[in-house]
Amino acid sequence: MTTSFYTEKELTQIGFKEVGKNVLISRYAQFYGASDMIIGNNVRIDDFCILSGKIKLGSYIHISAYNALYGKFGIEMEDYTGLSPRCTLFSATDDFSGEYLIGPTIDSKYTNVTGGKIIIKKYSQLGSNCVVLPEVTIEEGVAVGAMSLINKNLSGWGIYKGIPAKLHSKRSNKLLNLLINEY
Repeated sequence: MTTSFYTEKELTQIGFKEVGKNVLISRYAQFYGASDMIIGNNVRIDDFCILSGKIKLGSYIHISAYNALYGKFGIEMEDYTGLSPRCTLFSATDDFSGEYLIGPTIDSKYTNVTGGKIIIKKYSQLGSNCVVLPEVTIEEGVAVGAMSLINKNLSGWGIYKGIPAKLHSKRSNKLLNLLINEY
């Protein structure tokens, strides 16, 4: 019987650089450049996600349905992080000034693609429909409200929301006690 998730054997055939244990990936997720992707333990990637480029996922991560991670310059999600449905992470951007052409079908000598790595540190969560722009670090313990635009670094243990995302309030770190007691 076929399940909605790839089997362990099928995951190895996709060609990831590394894949951990207890990984559940929907058969409807798409991967471009899987040989540049590292996936830790206890990771779940749901339906209709697109992962492209240099991506490193730690352990205990959930990527909900309809997410897109464009990792030309790298995306790293550390342990215990997650993306609610329909988030988009862009580690690269075209130059829209009118000085260059735009798009993946154009010869690179006519484009000006820039960007930088996106890092989402431990215990952070993005709400539905968030957009993360290139060269952003979301520090440990951050929660971001739905439909927020993250265009700059976010300091740790805060709750952010808005366009652009701004600090709304501090966030408790008591969840760390759960992990100490559990493990």
